[in-house]
Amino acid sequence: MSLRIAFAASNAPLAQSAHAALTRAYGDHAEAGADVIVALGGDGFMLHTLHRTQALQAPVYGMNRGTVGFLMNAYSEHDLPERLAAAEEAVLNPLSMRAESVDGAVHEALAINEVSLLRQGPQAARLRISVDGRLRMSELVCDGALVATPAGSTAYNYSAHGPILPIGADVLALTAMAAFRPRRWRGALLPKAAEVRFDVLGGEKRPVMAEADSRSVRDVVQVDIRSEPAIAHRVLFDPGHGLEERLIREQFV
Repeated sequence: MSLRIAFAASNAPLAQSAHAALTRAYGDHAEAGADVIVALGGDGFMLHTLHRTQALQAPVYGMNRGTVGFLMNAYSEHDLPERLAAAEEAVLNPLSMRAESVDGAVHEALAINEVSLLRQGPQAARLRISVDGRLRMSELVCDGALVATPAGSTAYNYSAHGPILPIGADVLALTAMAAFRPRRWRGALLPKAAEVRFDVLGGEKRPVMAEADSRSVRDVVQVDIRSEPAIAHRVLFDPGHGLEERLIREQFV
């Protein structure tokens, strides 16, 4: 039986051109009944596709037609069914964010890469950090802080000088951006099951926003973050080019 492939593409002209060529060659099955979903774009579109299709059984195989392609495979119009049959699977659990804003509204979102808190104005944010209900830092003065998954550890986390985490590691990275006090705080590695709470101190003067994979909530007063093991994103990679290899390779660039 032939593989039922569904294609999804970003709005970028390069991705749309690839979508047209691939659907001519292989057809385009409805996502709901597909064996695999092929996402054409960059990492941002890949994250969007994973979130959008998380209730479906089909794994997602990305081909890079964007700018950043850490989660993507190399693009080719040839031998796609053979590549898909040989692909290796990685399972990613997202983070769950529960953010309360100053008006009392509660916002929930999922993040495959990271949940970040960022200052909204010219003054540094003041954050209090608790882990599993225990106060760990009474005040962190910084431009922001984030909690990253292993899959997201090479993204914003790495740019903020956080550690790269092996994909199979049951840990999360807690990383500060431009920490002013404690000035030399290097962040923390936490168990995957840990629940992290950020309380915003003095938010009326130093407002803070929260982001979960680019979904933003402004003027937050409290943000709770934990791993969500009940949700599993299945991502396919060409043999020898999976996330484990990419995470190792990033450290030797």
